[in-house]
Amino acid sequence: MRHHSKDEPPRAAGQHAEVWTGRATNRLQWALAAVGAACMALGIQLAVDSAWTPGPVPLLMSVIGCVAAGLLMLFGTLAFVHVAVRVDAEALEVRCGHIGLPRCRIPLEQVVGAEFAPRVTPCQWGGWGYRWRPEQGTAVVVRRGEGLVLRLGDGRVFTVTVDDAEAAVRVIRGRLRSRDGHPGRPSPA
Repeated sequence: MRHHSKDEPPRAAGQHAEVWTGRATNRLQWALAAVGAACMALGIQLAVDSAWTPGPVPLLMSVIGCVAAGLLMLFGTLAFVHVAVRVDAEALEVRCGHIGLPRCRIPLEQVVGAEFAPRVTPCQWGGWGYRWRPEQGTAVVVRRGEGLVLRLGDGRVFTVTVDDAEAAVRVIRGRLRSRDGHPGRPSPA
């Protein structure tokens, strides 16, 4: 596997780096995961140290609430600690977190354009994570910063925050030009 760099000379039509990969990381998500773990620990502590006098129902509700909130925070944040983006000859693939879920695969045959977004923010999308907004499309946002925007043939738009998004755009545009049989003409943006 090769990472396409900005300093690399342009390649002839049909000659592309085998695979382009990129990542983005958000260390703040680790702090949120720690809060989730603390909620779980509180729920476990409540279950073990059941010196509650109000009765078993409030205790059970507190334990279940703390553990459920902790699990949701823990797994919800760990899924978006980082994102890995991979572009090969056939598709763009996005994998989130350490186990690669959620995962998204977009065949390049569905892509009609690729753009560089210099500033993507969680505020634009309503927070971190896998987001959908009717007026903007779908996004995977793990941090504030540069991103890649794909325009699909059916009118949908997909955005992902990733380091060196400009290189990803160049690789995708090159593949689109090769696919369309126009090595010298820039792809539509």
